[in-house]
Amino acid sequence: MIIDVITIFPEMFRPVLEESIIKRAKEKGLVKITVHNLRDYSDIPHRKVDAPSFGGGPGMVLRPEPIFKAVESILGCEVYPSKKKNKKKRVVFFTPQGKILTQKIARKFLRYEQLLLIAGRYEGIDERIRRYVVDEEISLGDYILSGGELAVMVFIDVLVRLVPGVLSSADSVVKESFEGGLLDYPHYTRPREFRGLKVPSVLLSGDHKKIETWRGKKAWERTRNRRPDLLKNS
Repeated sequence: MIIDVITIFPEMFRPVLEESIIKRAKEKGLVKITVHNLRDYSDIPHRKVDAPSFGGGPGMVLRPEPIFKAVESILGCEVYPSKKKNKKKRVVFFTPQGKILTQKIARKFLRYEQLLLIAGRYEGIDERIRRYVVDEEISLGDYILSGGELAVMVFIDVLVRLVPGVLSSADSVVKESFEGGLLDYPHYTRPREFRGLKVPSVLLSGDHKKIETWRGKKAWERTRNRRPDLLKNS
């Protein structure tokens, strides 16, 4: 999978993309991630990429020219007026107005060969970008960040660990929270007893059928108590 990112703060991504699971996925050749500086596609003095909003109002808006130019350069095709788009490529913009990211939605992006992620800033982007460049809009939740960079990083982390072969065990993904509509069950490890707190005996029994039954029950109870909305949607 190829992931490209457009941002005005490319250095923000270095610590995240060069550590842990994302780094290992890149080293295995399972994903290729390139971060592009939007200012490199600006033709106006000082590589400026924003301007005041027509009609007045606070803040600045990202201009259409550099983003159109960046997207067309990265994808290798014209986005407007031509409407010939490669169905294996997807342009995603991160905004509070987008769909709330869920595990189910993240999985849908695995079908694409290349994702181009746009991190917004300021008051947002020129509406013409949304209408003629962006294929999908994603939000992390009903709150406001200083910019889309953190949202893009979270999205990449969520997506990369779903790519087959990235995690050492396929079960690590299948048995996580939100897979199957439930939160994850409780986990215990050594020691068996800590300050008088004991590990549930069923987990020490060696009876895998009983263990699976216990875990399923606990997952359902935890979901009912903490996220009953997930049960309503299942």
